Amino acid sequence: MKIVVASKSPVKIAAALEEFRRMFPEITYTHDSVSVPSGVSEQPMTDAETLTGAMNRVENARRTVPDADYWVGIEGGCEDHGEDMVAFAWVAVASKDGKTSKARAQMFLLPKQIAELIRGGMELGPADDKVFGRTNSKQQNGTVGLLTGDALNRTSYYTDAVIFALIPFKNQHLY
Repeated sequence: MKIVVASKSPVKIAAALEEFRRMFPEITYTHDSVSVPSGVSEQPMTDAETLTGAMNRVENARRTVPDADYWVGIEGGCEDHGEDMVAFAWVAVASKDGKTSKARAQMFLLPKQIAELIRGGMELGPADDKVFGRTNSKQQNGTVGLLTGDALNRTSYYTDAVIFALIPFKNQHLY
């Protein structure tokens, strides 16, 4: 089985592949990863825009590598909730038989200082780096790792959503 992850991010690739292996342990996989456009803002700022980004990544990966069995798109986003701002992610998975599934990761509150930087036009990853004095943290433990002291990291944050998106493929007779 060939899986294509619509990202070159090692965090997103690891999350997708780990959960395919957990959900379908009897299947042997090959994988590819492609950098494809999301068609949305660099920092999606609504739930709908973030979902659109994940879906666009899947479709663009399918066009780029059409000979796969599954394509996976993961898009992180933020959204204002009154004076607060939350972060979350959408995962979309499509199969070669035309089925598509999607699931959203848990959302969590962002610190006010990070939210202000994002509202000022900065992406979440660079905002984290500025506040925490890091470099390229989004390719490492990410916001959730920085805020939880690595109780969760960016890879583990995505895994539940990947599993939820795979439910219809594991239970095809129900979907």
